[in-house]
This record gives sequence, C-alpha cells and structure tokens, in this order.
Amino acid sequence: MADNRLIDDLFAAESTSETPLHTMAELTEWIKERNDRLDVRVDRISLEECTPWFLDEKDGCIRNENNSFFQIRGIRQYEDDRIIAEQPIIIQDEIGFLGIITCRIGDTWHYLMQAKIEPGNVNVVQISPTLQATKSNFTGKHGGRIPEYLDSFMQMQPKDIIVDQIQSEQSSRFLKKRNRNVILKVDEALREDAAHRWMTLRQIKDLMQQDNLVNMDTRTVLSCIPYVLMGQDSDVPFKNKSYFYKTAWSMNRRTIAELYHGMNDYKMLRNVRRDLTGLNELDGWGFTGNEFACRNEYPFKVIFCDIAIEGREVSHWRQPLFASNGKATFGLLCCDDDGVMKFLVKIRPEPGCFDGIEIGPTIQKEYTDKEPADPVEEYFFKRLMTGEDDIIIDRILSEEGGRFYQEENRNVIIIMQKDELKEIPEGYTWSDYGTLNILTQINNCLNIQLRNLLSLLEV
Repeated sequence: MADNRLIDDLFAAESTSETPLHTMAELTEWIKERNDRLDVRVDRISLEECTPWFLDEKDGCIRNENNSFFQIRGIRQYEDDRIIAEQPIIIQDEIGFLGIITCRIGDTWHYLMQAKIEPGNVNVVQISPTLQATKSNFTGKHGGRIPEYLDSFMQMQPKDIIVDQIQSEQSSRFLKKRNRNVILKVDEALREDAAHRWMTLRQIKDLMQQDNLVNMDTRTVLSCIPYVLMGQDSDVPFKNKSYFYKTAWSMNRRTIAELYHGMNDYKMLRNVRRDLTGLNELDGWGFTGNEFACRNEYPFKVIFCDIAIEGREVSHWRQPLFASNGKATFGLLCCDDDGVMKFLVKIRPEPGCFDGIEIGPTIQKEYTDKEPADPVEEYFFKRLMTGEDDIIIDRILSEEGGRFYQEENRNVIIIMQKDELKEIPEGYTWSDYGTLNILTQINNCLNIQLRNLLSLLEV
C-alpha cells in the first residue's frame, strides 16, 4: 500500500469555523425543488425535423439558417501526410463566459452558484457558475433574455479579479474552443434569485462528492484558483488554505522546462496538420436513421433534439448534440516524493486543440480504447481493479450539457509509491501541484480533463 501521509494535506477542508449562509440541508432541498418543479423535455428527432438546422450540401456541414452559434464539420488530422484521425467536430468560433462571483458574507467567503439546466445534463439540474454564457447568449443573438449578473463581469476591474483565464474545452469534440474562466470578488453580496444561491467553497466541494451534480464549467473555473499567488494579497478567499501552505509552494523550474520542451518539440518538429472537410467525405461516417454516426465503434455520434426547458433565456429550441457511446476514463497517478505530492501528467495532442497539444492527465482513455497503450496505462488499470485502498477519488462526472448529450466519464485519482513504476515512457512527467497550479494561470497549458481532476483535490 502507498504511503498516504500527504492525503490529509491534499484534502484539508476549509476552516470548520466557517458560517455558511445556507446549510447543506437547505442547499440540497433547493436543488431537489428545482429538479422537481422545472419542466424539461428533450426528444430525439431527425435532422429534417431539426429546423432551423440543416445539412449544407455545398460546404458539407450541419449549421443553422443564420449560420450562427456553431456548426458541425468534418476534420482530418495528418502526420507525415498519413491520416491518423477523421471525425465530425464542433466549430464554435467565440469565447464564452464561465464566471463565479465571490464575496465575504460575515467572516466566510461565499460563491454565487447557479442551479442550471442544460439539454444534455444527465440529472437535469447541475451546480454551475454564476454566469455560464456563450457570446451569442450575452450579446442577445439567440433572441432570448440577457443572462443574470452579466453586468458584473462586463464591468469588472482588475483589482477585483481573482481568476481571469481563457482555457480550452474538450479538444476531441471542439475545434479550438475556449472559454473565459473568471472568479470575481465583490464587496457586497448580490441578491439571490430562484436559480442562484450563495455557497462556501467547502459546500461546493461536498456537492462534488455526488456523481453528476457539479458541472464541468464549475470544475474548470475552480481549477484555476491561483493558490501559489494568494499569499501576495491581504484579503483574498484562499489566503489561509492549508493546502496552499503545506503542498502548493513547491514549483519546480525544471519540471516547467521539461513540460514545455515536450510540447514545443511537438509543435516545431512533428509534421502534423489538420484539414476541415465535408461530413460526407469522412470515411466510415454517415446518416443511420436519425443519427450521424460511424459505422465502426467510435466514442460519439451526432443526434438531433427538440428541447423545451422552463426558466432558460430561450425556453424552446432544436439543435444537434454530440452523444457519447460509452464512458471514458480520466485518471491521475500521484505519489509522495520526499514530502511533496507529485502527479504524473502527460502531454497530449488532440485534433481540435487550439495549439495542437496540451498537458493532460496520466490517463485519458475513451471507452473504445480497449488495450493499454504503454506500461503506465497497464499499471493504472491494474491498480484500478485491485488497489481499492489507494483510490482516493473515483467519481462519475458529466461533461458540458449544452453541446453533449448525457456524456459522463469516470474520474479517478490513485496514490502509489513512485518506485512502483520502474520506467516512465516519453511524454510523461512527474509534477508537483504548485507547478501545475501556476501553469493554469497561462492560457492553453492544461487540458480540461486534467483541470477537472485537479479541481477535485482542492477541498
């Protein structure tokens, strides 16, 4: 069994002396009431019924009549002129807001969270950022109401910003898609409406212990908390976090150099390119009934839905969604390395990645990838089967419900002894938390799968 003496540092909860505005029982009842009261209907339909969406025969893409929001095209990825991947991909050429407002209420920092419904959500209501909106949403292109609390983010000043980073979404499904992750401090608590409640960070993390309850957008924003920088300010939400003092202050210049060396070699020396193409030109893909799917086993397909959701800016619409055919596994191996917790990360290229490649978790494996790719994967899945005592996180978490239909994946963190892996293949690097935390302060370094896993640690 691995030495678990650092686990208490990793999972040190926010001060037990906090005084929350709402009890956990009240928040749980509020979520249940929102789920019970709001009417949600998502019906599968054909593309022909999915107006104003249609197949543009000329460009070979699925888009709407206004050519707005997003479109779905084909993409081919080549290396040395050899096709290594081809699939549909979502093109959404805009940066949206994922914003959380924080405020000291009494002696305790709180975060204004939203019980939001997305058409693809597994369990309908999920805990979301204060503001979760595409540019089309907050500029009114969808014809609906402007999202609540938008003004706070449009008028934010640098002195009040805790986090302001543009980070990637799933680069296996999106082409160069990014969102602006923001945590904004305000001096006075804003009013709550029916869909928003003030919570402490500890309460949000407690809700993360439940499968599919805290959404992907909340997790990515929280992963950007700059723990390694918090000691510089006198009044910030995270200044006295024991995790920051005991574990995070361990940045390693050589680790940063090693990670950038691998990514920069890939960008400069590998002969990799990607081309957009028509959906009808993708080998093995086509319409089957009401779906656009691969004739071979593939992680996802495209479906078409008629959606009615009470309480949203627009209450009834139709759109395509990417539907998963199974659960992926995202995993981190970690170890105690002479008193510092280290995480085994890997640089990972993906077809839609903004800059070609980002730093990902130890394991990022679609359900269609049946065999381990190297000794690290083989070790991880063996431990997953036999090392129950050393599995410190094992959660089923949903992906973004606005573009993906009921996609949920397994997120696992396993603690081990470093010398159990005799040889680390090229591309993997052991990194302390502080190094990864500082890299989240830079655009497009850590992919969303790694950021989501790291967000589970910060409790």
